Amino acid sequence: MSSYDFDLFVIGGGSGGVRSARVAASLGKKVGIAEEYRYGGTCVIRGCVPKKLFVYASQYSEHFEDAAGFGWTVGETSFDWKKLIEAKDKEIARLEGLYRKGLDNAKAEIFDTRAELVDADTIRLLKTGKTVTAETIVIATGGTPNLHSALPGHEFCISSNEAFHLEELPKSILIAGGGYIAVEFANIFHGLGVDTTLIYRGAEILSRFDQDLRKGLHEAMDAKGIKILCHDIIESVEKTERGLSVRTKNDKSLAVDTVMLALGRTPNTSKLGLEAAGVAINGQGAIVVDEYSRTSVPNIYALGDVTDRVQLTPVAIHEAMCFIETVYKNNPTRPDHELIATAVFSQPEIGTVGLTEEEASKRYPELEVYRAQFRPMKATLSGSGRNEKMIMKLIVNAADRKVIGAHILGHDAGEMAQLLGIPLKAGCTKEDFDRTMAVHPTAAEELVTMYTPSYRIRNGERL
Repeated sequence: MSSYDFDLFVIGGGSGGVRSARVAASLGKKVGIAEEYRYGGTCVIRGCVPKKLFVYASQYSEHFEDAAGFGWTVGETSFDWKKLIEAKDKEIARLEGLYRKGLDNAKAEIFDTRAELVDADTIRLLKTGKTVTAETIVIATGGTPNLHSALPGHEFCISSNEAFHLEELPKSILIAGGGYIAVEFANIFHGLGVDTTLIYRGAEILSRFDQDLRKGLHEAMDAKGIKILCHDIIESVEKTERGLSVRTKNDKSLAVDTVMLALGRTPNTSKLGLEAAGVAINGQGAIVVDEYSRTSVPNIYALGDVTDRVQLTPVAIHEAMCFIETVYKNNPTRPDHELIATAVFSQPEIGTVGLTEEEASKRYPELEVYRAQFRPMKATLSGSGRNEKMIMKLIVNAADRKVIGAHILGHDAGEMAQLLGIPLKAGCTKEDFDRTMAVHPTAAEELVTMYTPSYRIRNGERL
């Protein structure tokens, strides 16, 4: 009989933590899991799920405009922020209940408390002060928004966390950052009628994405009326009688109701007792793990955003399943972080998988680039007058004809990226795409009808 209270104890009730706890418990292991806030983690509670609901809500303003071109007469419209928040909260509560039910059905013991390490096999439950021991420990505490505490006036700003719980919809907002969170919220707030400005220190938004998509999205956002200030940052934020006064590095003065900081996320490792247990962290505060998610302490593992590998919910779940295979099924399995399909739920959307043109040109001597830009069929009768464009792009290694990158800007790009992840993961060639019959009329058919390269790149130079 084990001398430990638990075979496995999981600290953190997000996607990675819940999956590892639930599956281990279903295998007959005695499992405990502790979460200090709400089960479901960032993604379900205050991340991708409520954000996608907000995206849907913000799209209706354009849908109403477009309807006129298809013969519809739409009457006077209005938006109720409080109703959206109420509906969102109801759905999030339902999802949290499912996470808890899954754990309960698997016979995992659920603790609603913060948990900290005392040593390599002991955990303190802060609500009661009780300590428990575990043979194996998983840390899956995720990340938290960077509060940018060096910024004068940061205490007057909100992060993505607070954006989901605002009492009132602001009339104007300044969003700092150029990553997907900043870009998505800029489109959300604009679609809900908020005067929106985005400020970013870089030359172009979405620095890790393909340059064509970055420029295309920037142009689309600008055409809608979202103001984008590149090569600039917030220097200070002051509270006034009318709202907030913002001064930027380029000496701009902005008066807005709300400032949102979307300046990256920090691994949630503070005050977890990592030092006491001997768990090593890197300079960014992330837990250091090996290729099997094992920390510097052999019986302690870490999953998801707390390790700062790839900050995506499906990645945390995948790492959890690899942990289960490695520890409980005698099948050592490394998480596969290659060719991860990704979406930015901007408006228009971005969907991408594989290498960007810039990355591929540094890795391969010669590339073929297939690129199409066109007006989607839905926009041809749109009553809004928007000059919408879709961009589709395939990057092909000329030596073996494998498709090594696929990038889309436009409606349903995220859905297409998920499906494109399969052929790219399978190592399909351009010939495989070419002999695939098109589904007509669809936007996605462009992916299998681009027969001639738009241009080639040899040794980093476009031909």
